Amino acid sequence: MLIDEELTLKKLEIFLAFMRTGNLARAAAELSTSTVSVHRAIHSLESALRCPLFKHEGRTLTPLESAYVLEERAQKLVQDVVGTVQATREAAGFSAERFRLGSLYSLTVKTVPQLIMGLKLRRSELNIDLILGSNIDLLYKLKNMETDAILVSLDDNINDPDCAHIPLFSDDIFLATPIDSPFAQHAEVDLADLKEMTFITLTQGFATHQDGVRTFQQAGFEPKVAMQVNDIFTLLSMVSSGVGYALLPGRIAAVYENHVKLVPLQARYRLQQHIGVVFMKAKERDPNLLALLAECRMYAHRLA
Repeated sequence: MLIDEELTLKKLEIFLAFMRTGNLARAAAELSTSTVSVHRAIHSLESALRCPLFKHEGRTLTPLESAYVLEERAQKLVQDVVGTVQATREAAGFSAERFRLGSLYSLTVKTVPQLIMGLKLRRSELNIDLILGSNIDLLYKLKNMETDAILVSLDDNINDPDCAHIPLFSDDIFLATPIDSPFAQHAEVDLADLKEMTFITLTQGFATHQDGVRTFQQAGFEPKVAMQVNDIFTLLSMVSSGVGYALLPGRIAAVYENHVKLVPLQARYRLQQHIGVVFMKAKERDPNLLALLAECRMYAHRLA
């Protein structure tokens, strides 16, 4: 080997501390260690380099020309290693300056803004990228390191051994109807009464689509689907325009509230979505992720 195994970055850091302070005791205090440890590290460094660095006069060490050469090169080496570690961690998404948060469209009404505001208070220097999509798309991005955490419905697909999650809240599924529809005046609806009506749904992959399929199965019919859309806000616009009805979570009640009414389903059809934050277990010690998880726990506690 070209480099002796006794030549370590730790010993170079101790050597640099001694060169800065010019004194064993001051170097030991700076490094929170003993003078004996500093002296031993310097002696070991000379052995690894196979050349003297200091003129030894008892415990007094006078730097030789070789020590000044090593000091100059070692400073650059340590800085390069620190930069390399930082770049490597950032490439893996650990404590990077950017945080990539994935979310369902429906959570941008209330949940996402509150979590982002809290996260920015905790880590003001952090730039946050918001990535919107379906449950399946977001889980795929998470596992491929394209997102750092995702806010999704905690359905069966989330039960992945590489992932962990924290629940945030649960949300009921409602019938979304135009405000002028007769059903808008009901305290609750029997979904079977809408067997002949036209529905609008999200595309496959969205949790609300899957929940809708299960609810229609409970009602004993397959809905007449006029169209499928890729986001919940387009779907709401279609409902408000009278294109059809939809099954949607209660968290979007404030959107189009003057044009769309969310009516509870009868108890036998009631279904809840469980919303939570999902992340890779391998990244659970990342400072940025820890800050988000702390904010998520506070958010869940406020809703409890």
